[in-house]
Amino acid sequence: MKILVTGGAGYIGSACTEYLLNLGYDVTVFDSLMTGHRAAVDKRAEFVKGDLNCRDAIFDVIKKGKFDGIMHFAAFSLVGESMTNPGKYFSNNLGAGINLLDAAKEAKVKKFVFSSTCAVYGEPEHVPIGENEKTKPVSPYGESKLMFEKALEWYHRIHGMEFVALRYFNASGATGAFGEDHNPETHLIPLVLRVALGKLKNIKIFGDDYTTPDGTCIRDYIHILDLAQAHELALKKGKCGFFNLGTGSGYSVKQIIEMSRNVTGHSIPEEIIPRRPGDPPKLVARSAHAASELGWKPKHENIKDIISSAWEWIEKHPEGYGDN
Repeated sequence: MKILVTGGAGYIGSACTEYLLNLGYDVTVFDSLMTGHRAAVDKRAEFVKGDLNCRDAIFDVIKKGKFDGIMHFAAFSLVGESMTNPGKYFSNNLGAGINLLDAAKEAKVKKFVFSSTCAVYGEPEHVPIGENEKTKPVSPYGESKLMFEKALEWYHRIHGMEFVALRYFNASGATGAFGEDHNPETHLIPLVLRVALGKLKNIKIFGDDYTTPDGTCIRDYIHILDLAQAHELALKKGKCGFFNLGTGSGYSVKQIIEMSRNVTGHSIPEEIIPRRPGDPPKLVARSAHAASELGWKPKHENIKDIISSAWEWIEKHPEGYGDN
């Protein structure tokens, strides 16, 4: 199968590209490199530098490529930034995504796999979170992802385009070749490991007075290789709809820090600062639907293994991909 991966120079897109290539897929990566890294694109993939906001460019690539499926990762994903610049998020995550959808429809692409997020649920009423939980985002980022999900559903109804939207929780870990390098970095595990590496003075904990066993927020961490497996399974004919991806287990901020100390052998100083607005105490996925319908089973659920893979990559790449 020929697959187009948009955002394939980013963290999750690069891992999924590598995974597909290892299984024998023919992969083309389309990325603007605005937030991605050229060095994160597997050398076996064809690379096209381009912006989804340029409608003619993506139409041309998809028409010539004759792709069997599209995996769409190209999105802005900083919740805080979306609260100060919502237009940027609706323009890119929805508007540019519509360009991609229209190009896929025009070329009669059979399958569309979308990298969605648990942010579509906002502050859920029930945990673990199932797909039947109300979708009520609390940020323009989450709203933009939900709006694109709705567009996918309408394109399916009207044009028959088969889609899978994967709503995942905290992507983490690294493959042997590709890891996490964001600027700015906002994710907990790479920030903690930067403290161990001596790049940061301490790790800041946003509140320790939540209704959790140790007072810090609990999140569901999922290895990017398990995410990649789910994306590949979603390409199968007949699979369509919305699926949560998570391990069903949660770890608190303090547990992540303590395990990182164990993995790295460094003390990792911490500092308690005030809560961030909108941080729910606990976000954990119920992924039974992905297990039963896609045949998905995470293979890297051990949090020590997840952190170890991230630490191994960051030790080899202390400056990330070196292009920040």
